[in-house]
Amino acid sequence: MQIEILDTTLREGEQTSGVSFSTSEKLNITRLVLCELNVPRIEIASARVSSGEFDAVRTVCDWARATGNIDKIEILGFVDNGLSINWVNDVGGRVINLLAKGSQRHCECQLGKSLDEHCNDIYKNVQQAFDAGFDINIYLEDWSNGIIKSPQYVYGLMDRLIDLPIKRFMLPDTLGILNPNQVYEYCKRMVSKYPNVHFDFHAHNDYDLATANSFAAGLVGVKGLHCTINGLGERAGNAPLASVVAVVHDMLHKSTDIDETQINKVSHIVESFSGVVVPPNQPVVGEFVFTQCAGIHADGDNKNNLYYNDLLPERFGRVRQYALGKMSGKANIRRNLESLGIELTESDIKKVTQRVIELGDKKEIVTPDDLPYIVSDVLKHNTPANKVKIINYALSLSQGLRPTATIKLEVNGVEYQQSAVGDGQYDAFVKAIKKIYKENLNRHFPMLTNYTVSIPPGGRTDALVQTNITWEHNGHIIKTRGLDADQIEAAIQATIKMLNIVENM
Repeated sequence: MQIEILDTTLREGEQTSGVSFSTSEKLNITRLVLCELNVPRIEIASARVSSGEFDAVRTVCDWARATGNIDKIEILGFVDNGLSINWVNDVGGRVINLLAKGSQRHCECQLGKSLDEHCNDIYKNVQQAFDAGFDINIYLEDWSNGIIKSPQYVYGLMDRLIDLPIKRFMLPDTLGILNPNQVYEYCKRMVSKYPNVHFDFHAHNDYDLATANSFAAGLVGVKGLHCTINGLGERAGNAPLASVVAVVHDMLHKSTDIDETQINKVSHIVESFSGVVVPPNQPVVGEFVFTQCAGIHADGDNKNNLYYNDLLPERFGRVRQYALGKMSGKANIRRNLESLGIELTESDIKKVTQRVIELGDKKEIVTPDDLPYIVSDVLKHNTPANKVKIINYALSLSQGLRPTATIKLEVNGVEYQQSAVGDGQYDAFVKAIKKIYKENLNRHFPMLTNYTVSIPPGGRTDALVQTNITWEHNGHIIKTRGLDADQIEAAIQATIKMLNIVENM
């Protein structure tokens, strides 16, 4: 069994506030949707919008004709005495989706006409489109209100139009008012009353039910479902293609011929073109949806995939990831280390896990790219007995005043406290330590010879900063590194590591 998908990103999606696609973007989205996703139909525009739209649509139609895809291109037209038909003909389109009134209220209040008068207008436009060689589909605008409040009007409209050369009747929930139970009931009425008609269902997402409503429509025999990439559309948007395709395949057990492996790529190209960011938790295409955070879930995945469902990331050209943060367990860390080709002992994995949890407690994001740096930081400088410890410190930065630092340092079990000013917070910190070593300990303090700060490749600026410091002490070169979300804290870590190396020399 087959469900026919219509993508209307370039028509409904462009009604999203602030979204306007250039000619090049329209052409590229059309090519991606038809040739890479393998969607069978795409609605690319409304007729008579602007001269710029005319040029863009003609460019798309020229490409479609040259590549054998012109019959897959659809354009919304209006019952307007043939003006839309002429417009579609002039841009080179071959399929028109006429917008008729699917509720008595719209017909009488917006058009000021009776059902018979409206149908006479439709007859004329359908005949003109047919004579021009078009395939004709028809939207019953506001059908959802119509079937609830004026069902006899809807049936009267269908009875008058059913014998016309109309290929598909499209049932829009124009204002997004239906729930799945209603969609099931009302679409079933239409399918039962007109069993030989090809019906499409067009969902809007005002109650966040567009995908569920599309499922309900497919369940009762509606043959076509309308979607947009990333759920773009007016107000709360339309049914998102990624979710609808997954539901059709997994829950309706019907085919669409759509290439699921291309969905994620196309989603993020449209995200870039539209400027509308995909929420990280959006099903199928969101950044986080194939990321396990809890350590128990990663452990379950290691034990016969206990936390998998049918939405395997590989279906959509993606991979499962294991988040690093305060919820991480050893199973998360082990999975990430395996993907990096790093092998550690159980003891070392435990140390690395603890360090990741510490960073997560600061609400910092730790990426897999950060992990090798954490491993190096923990294992290279994890001395079991630290003779020098920071007990406390306070750094102050005020406009018009030099930075100050007050520190309490423990050296071989004895605590010392000093304050200093400097050219920066870290400079003040180092000068306060120098005072302890010079005035309290009467010892030489190593000389700082190089200081660099970097972000691990692929890391995020709000996650980890790596500070590398080179010191010279009695002819010895000492290099230490600190890793933290805060640059000053990373430098302080590197400094304390250096002092412990000196104490053990």
